[in-house]
Amino acid sequence: MALNIKENIPLAPLTTFEIGGSAKYLVSVRSESDIREAIQWAKEKKIPYAILAGGSNVLVPDQGLDALVIRLRGDLYGFSGDIVDAWAGTNLLAAIKSMGKQGYGGWEKLAGIPGTIGGAVRGNAGAFGPEIKDFVVRVRALNAETGELRDFTNSECDFSYRHSFFKDHPEWIITRVILQLEKVESAESTKLAEATIAEREKRHLQNVRAAGSFFMNPKAPPEIVAMFEKEKKVKSREGRVPAGWLIEKAGMKGATVGGAIASLQHPNYIVNQGNATAVDVKALADKVQKAVNSQFGVALYEEAAIL
Repeated sequence: MALNIKENIPLAPLTTFEIGGSAKYLVSVRSESDIREAIQWAKEKKIPYAILAGGSNVLVPDQGLDALVIRLRGDLYGFSGDIVDAWAGTNLLAAIKSMGKQGYGGWEKLAGIPGTIGGAVRGNAGAFGPEIKDFVVRVRALNAETGELRDFTNSECDFSYRHSFFKDHPEWIITRVILQLEKVESAESTKLAEATIAEREKRHLQNVRAAGSFFMNPKAPPEIVAMFEKEKKVKSREGRVPAGWLIEKAGMKGATVGGAIASLQHPNYIVNQGNATAVDVKALADKVQKAVNSQFGVALYEEAAIL
């Protein structure tokens, strides 16, 4: 393509946080060849580049990015039976709804997770039990340093809780995801996806200025796990306890710094109340981490990517 590179583009409207400055340069891409061309352009200009897709799970600095932002765009996918081949920039919810109408699903509990299929794979997104890894057959990725295209099997993706190989190796840019779904009744799929979104809305997880869950659910000492299980009457998964539960127990629910707040409805959501800055968010995150570590001896690690 002839790259349509734009200058000084505000990034806040392109993120779910609605925070951050402008990109010095921005280009939208819809194919692997577009990505290659954009990276080559950045290398020739001797400027860094950053990949942006759905704009969820990311915090852009207030001063913006002195870089080329390569934005993956377009809901592009095809399917043959229960196998779906999706461009990484495809909106996850759009794909869930569309495939449900075709009579394929099983992944409806992921409905409402903001962002794209590629982003979901990178962070092994999950909700209410299932994770995206449960449906991935293989992932195609482009090595930005060597130009190599490679297909990764599910096991090679090294999936674990909110983690994948691609988080550890950012030089590999996810371009396509092959998923396997199951045959479902179209009406049932729609009903389950809508029920999942309604549950997210009830928990105030939908349509808020946030990056999704800000912290990963941490592994905790046995006594903390026991406390959680006794109080909530549910079993811990993998020795982890919800970050939101710890934040509330540490007295940080509703804590604020500037325009950022640890949500009163879901304290693991740091929410932009309308005028929050990236500095506010980072300061509040630091405050929450210190309180939880001080009271429980548990370290919280960001799930959101801070650029």
